[in-house]
Amino acid sequence: MNTDKDDLEPLTPDQGQDLFLDHKSTDCAESTVRNHTYRTNHFVEWCEEEGIENLNELSGRDVQRYRLWRKETGDINNLTLRMNMSTLRVFLKWAGTIEAVPENLYTKVMVPRVSREERQRDEVLDAETARDILAYLTKYKYASSEHILLSLLWETGMRIGGANSIDLDDVSFEDSCIRLVHRPDQGTRLKNGQGGERLVAMTSDLAELLEDHINDRRHDVSDDHGRDPLLTTENFRMSRSTMRKIVYRITSPCYRGEPCPDCEEKPNAKCPDAVCPHAIRKGSITHFLTKDVPVEIVSDRMNVSQKVLDLHYDKRSEEVKLEQRRGYLDNI
Repeated sequence: MNTDKDDLEPLTPDQGQDLFLDHKSTDCAESTVRNHTYRTNHFVEWCEEEGIENLNELSGRDVQRYRLWRKETGDINNLTLRMNMSTLRVFLKWAGTIEAVPENLYTKVMVPRVSREERQRDEVLDAETARDILAYLTKYKYASSEHILLSLLWETGMRIGGANSIDLDDVSFEDSCIRLVHRPDQGTRLKNGQGGERLVAMTSDLAELLEDHINDRRHDVSDDHGRDPLLTTENFRMSRSTMRKIVYRITSPCYRGEPCPDCEEKPNAKCPDAVCPHAIRKGSITHFLTKDVPVEIVSDRMNVSQKVLDLHYDKRSEEVKLEQRRGYLDNI
């Protein structure tokens, strides 16, 4: 039975936000609570501007007005708007359970649909999201195959084929590097063939993580060619298709407790907000460039020409590039 407005108990927007975040902190990762905080801050700000001091007053029309305000004042794309409205939907659904708003108000939230083509065109795993997912995996799935796979892809920017090709012998803890080798006659290929072969430096954190995985979590199996792969299933070398499935699963916002209306309504459906492995590569390259790593080094490390890197992988905004150039000029 839906709650009638006469049965609601007064609650200010900021008090509602505090209670909501406190509720979420009991069963969500810290990164998820942080994202909820950031997004509900906009809603509380809008309520203040509109003079809404009691959540009881909210209507479906107000929800639509907020959606338009967020889009216009925030100058955000549909993907960002989608996540903002998804969080509002979760917040209002929770508010309905404590009789702060009508129980069905959350159904009035219009979460924008974003086509797969639109998502893929500029699909990039940004650094903040990557850190959130890695923090979640560190806390709940430490040194698991999922944790290793994302850590490898994010830190090195390597392709799925590169991760698939790594054997235990290719990992040198003494030299803190990973050797990528093209072995087509043994079932593992690099995209650029022998031109993709290289040594990739790894940080002490990644080295420690790989060592813990090998010692405690890796399945002790060899492949059909007698090689000992780094990433394994119970019986085989982990395939590229399995790696892709893992990436789609762990980059789904719902995997770590983020709001996702589509998955909530269709629990067995593929999450539309997950990203593909190539989005991790683009995000990693962009992250390195944003941190002022020279283009030549990124090009060699990620095995991509500077021309292709500039055309297809560098997703820095013009403002970020400007500030980086300004930083170099200031040192002259």
